[in-house]
Amino acid sequence: MTDSQLPASDLGVTIEGGVATIEIRRPPHNYFDEQLIGGLADTLAALDADPACRVTVLCSAGKNFCAGANFGDGEFGTDRAAAAARLYQQALRMLDTSKPVIAAVQGAAVGGGLGLACAADFRVCDEASRFTGNFARLGFHQGFALSVTLPAIVGQQAAAAMLLSGAPVPGEEALRIGLADRLAAPGSQRQAAQSWAAEIAQAAPLAVQSIRRTLRGDLPQRARAVLKRELAEQARLWQTADAAEGIAASLERRPPVFTGS
Repeated sequence: MTDSQLPASDLGVTIEGGVATIEIRRPPHNYFDEQLIGGLADTLAALDADPACRVTVLCSAGKNFCAGANFGDGEFGTDRAAAAARLYQQALRMLDTSKPVIAAVQGAAVGGGLGLACAADFRVCDEASRFTGNFARLGFHQGFALSVTLPAIVGQQAAAAMLLSGAPVPGEEALRIGLADRLAAPGSQRQAAQSWAAEIAQAAPLAVQSIRRTLRGDLPQRARAVLKRELAEQARLWQTADAAEGIAASLERRPPVFTGS
């Protein structure tokens, strides 16, 4: 089910009682790259074709659900825009699937990790979970089609508040604004997500998929269109002094000093 270039240990997949569980295994922060997102897209496509799966739970091992891309490992270093374009093409495949996905979010979902969480239909977290669209604090534009998926989940105003400030949204606040759908007991996100998935799996699978397609409407098409702007703005802003400062400050764990240049 996974991409041939992806180490088998980076993704785990099990199916039980109609519920598939995909576990990302890059602890503690589960940074992603093109290969991991491609592997997730391949796995979701395979599960779409597998009648044993009716609902999928997306979860991860370690401290954080996903901290997005790791700008310190050289993955985006030589041609960041081209690397991001390839990664987002894989992300689009994740949005163009047939069966419901519930994300179990422990710790932080940051940057692209927020995009990954918002690619799911639902999100389960606990009080300690944090959802952060920190792009403006890094000096560049959001990606992963968050310009479409986040407002669709929380509304235009809440999405703007998150993205313009870049401030983290804790679990209880995420539940209040609709970013999280259920608040689990501490540390029990995965179990709560699997229990909810089992409820959905009891419904007629063809009806579930049909209803989901109607409700999602043209989301994949809108995501594809908005990604063109996201990528263009990222490529432009990555050339600025503010982006260099924001990324450096993040890696050095200090407050950035932006100059508007």
